[in-house]
Formats: sequence, C-alpha cells, structure tokens
Amino acid sequence: MSPWKAAKPSDSIREIDTPALILDLDAFERNLAKMQQSLSGSQVRLRPHAKSHKCPEIAARQIAMGAVGICCQKVSEAACFVDHGIQDILITNQVVGSTKLHHLMALARRARIGVLVDHLEQVMALSAAATTYGTKLDVYVEVDVGAGRCGVAPGEATALLAQAIHMAPCLNFAGLQCYHGAAQHLRTPEMRIAAIRHAADVAQQSRSAIEAIGINVPVITGAGTGSFTHERDSGVFTEIQAGSYIFMDRDYADNQRGHGDPVFDHALFVLTAVMSINQHGKVVVDAGLKASSVDSGMPGVWQRPGCHYIKASDEHGVITLPPGKTLPLGEQLWLIPGHCDPTVNLYDEMICVRQGMVEAVWQIAARGAVL
Repeated sequence: MSPWKAAKPSDSIREIDTPALILDLDAFERNLAKMQQSLSGSQVRLRPHAKSHKCPEIAARQIAMGAVGICCQKVSEAACFVDHGIQDILITNQVVGSTKLHHLMALARRARIGVLVDHLEQVMALSAAATTYGTKLDVYVEVDVGAGRCGVAPGEATALLAQAIHMAPCLNFAGLQCYHGAAQHLRTPEMRIAAIRHAADVAQQSRSAIEAIGINVPVITGAGTGSFTHERDSGVFTEIQAGSYIFMDRDYADNQRGHGDPVFDHALFVLTAVMSINQHGKVVVDAGLKASSVDSGMPGVWQRPGCHYIKASDEHGVITLPPGKTLPLGEQLWLIPGHCDPTVNLYDEMICVRQGMVEAVWQIAARGAVL
C-alpha cells in the first residue's frame, strides 16, 4: 500500500498524483440514470454486478436508484458488502469446500444470500451446512445457455436439480441463472441478438421442464452490459445483472450499437503522466501493467486524436503520437481501461472528480476479495 494518497477532496485534477483511478461523477451519474430509464416500464428488475466496482458506495447508489440488490462473484466479496450494509446479494458462482461454506452460512445469518449450483453434490453440501448453521439459503440452478463454462444442461437435468433443491432442508429454490458471458463482446448487434435468442429459448425450456413437475420458477436472472436490452425484451428474463455500464471500458465501447441500445458514457479512467520524451514520435507514461489491465487489449487514450497506447510493461506505458506532435514532461493523459473489472481491482480507492476538482475519494473495499 502506498504511504500517501494520490489525492484528497478539494484538490484540483492537476494535483492528483499518478497513476490514479478516476471516476467522472457526472458521467457515472448519467450512466446510473440511463440504466434505470432503460428498464422503466418493463417488469425486469436490476441486480447489478458489483465485481465491476467492488465499492460499497457505488452499490448503495445503485440500490438507491432502484436496484433490488447486487451480485458478487466471491464469498469474501459478498462479506465486504454485507459489512457495509448491503442486505440482498446473489453470489453468481458455485461455492465448494468446507471453509467457504462456513463463511457463506455466516453471511446468510446476516443478509439475504443467494448462490448457484450446477451439480447435485453442491445441493447436498449446501443443505447440510445450512442445517448445521440453522439458516436458510436461496439457491439458483445455473443453466449453460451457450457460454460453455459453468452450468447444467437445459431441460430435464435442470428440472432434476431444481427438484433436489426444492426438497432439501434449509434451501429455497429461487430460480435460474442464465448468464451468457460470451455474448457480451460479440461485436455486431446481429450476433448478440442470435446468442441471446438462443439463451432465452434455453431458459424457457428449462423453466417449462421445472414447472411441469409442479415447481414454480420465481426468477430467471442473467444478462450483462453488452446484451441486456435483448434479455429485457425477451419475455423470459425477469432480472438483469449488468455491471460495467457504470464505467464503460474500451472493450465494451468497441461493440457496435444496435437499434435502441442506450449510449453509456466513459466514466472510469486511469490518470497517467508523461515521464519520458526521448523517443521520437513517442512518449512514456507512468501507467503500465500494474495500473491498467490489458487482458482485453491496451487502454484507449481519451480525447487525444492520433495518440495510441501501444505497449505496457510493469510500470511504463508507451504512447505513439501523431506526426509533428509533442507532449511535455508531466503532461496528464486520461486512459480508458480495456477491461474495467480487473483494472479496478488494482487500486485501493477511486478518486471521484467533477468540474476539474476532486469531490470525493471512495474506497474499493472489496479489492483483492478472491476467496
């Protein structure tokens, strides 16, 4: 951890030490409002994914805007949000192992907690642990809707798992998890439409199989920032889990917009400074691999036409300049992360700015919560 902070409220942006994670509050607030407007008039509710931001302040603002709760990916991540007062959390993952089950049941005593299963052994372990701890747990069957990652086959296999949950002591069958992660970055609207149409068909098939054995399916949840309008309009999904819409990283912005898709603004940036100018046509900045994730490609350079971030090493980034262009030492540049989630996880706090000034500093309290 750094021995000093990059900024404090009332600092000007020029005073922020670099590299730093920046949240443009005006853009962030517009994104919050656009998502709620996109769901207004539908019967689909929002349960945003907090793995994108890991920040209790943001989760509280999402709920205040109308979200029913949040999603987390890890038990330790959920624990951080419960500690900060969030009371309705779906852990969109399978939880395996006695240590994790112990922590999960402790959380279920303090808040409403949901979890996923895709195997009978997981159902049995959850039921035994919940019985031992004297608590109740919401359990969702994860269905493989095309991503080829976790999830049970649709139809009969899904119904058998739902029945096992329904009959198990201390478990509540809460519905189906039908998230198609691989569809989020399909570049064309037509590709995303086809993928989510298939996901909705699979979800409907699974719901019908469960209802055929007399069990109600209260919730069908899924969707992400890249596809949520299609789940919203499917007539099948009842809940969406979009998370990155609040930030809009470079990779999501590379998707081609479909008709009626809302335009979310870039709100999350890595502020960096020029530290070397000796290479012709290039500058070196102080934000490298430890300041911005490059798993989805290099960051973009915000509002600097012709400038391209082309190479990252541990503590350095190389940016090419347009012909005849130079930048002075210390010049600040705003980078758009290629992938917001792992970039946020590199920082202890995000610096919230408005109209050229630091308005607040928010803790990324669930940073590093990978257990």
